Amino acid sequence: MDIKEKINEVVEKVTKDKSLQEQFQKDPVKTVENVLGVDLPDDMVEKIVEGVKGKISVDKISGALGSLKKMF
Repeated sequence: MDIKEKINEVVEKVTKDKSLQEQFQKDPVKTVENVLGVDLPDDMVEKIVEGVKGKISVDKISGALGSLKKMF
């Protein structure tokens, strides 16, 4: 299983769906498993959850920086 591919899949779905965002904040492990449609080993799910959190954070920062650049 390609973890990067799964992270990107989850990020794409979570960022486009407000209810999934809320679910991910409350219970990221269950949300990842629901989005992927499989029950994964805990260590694999944790890697995906951390990757998704990191990617979402980077995307938010990039978006904020882009907005700041437009202001100047």
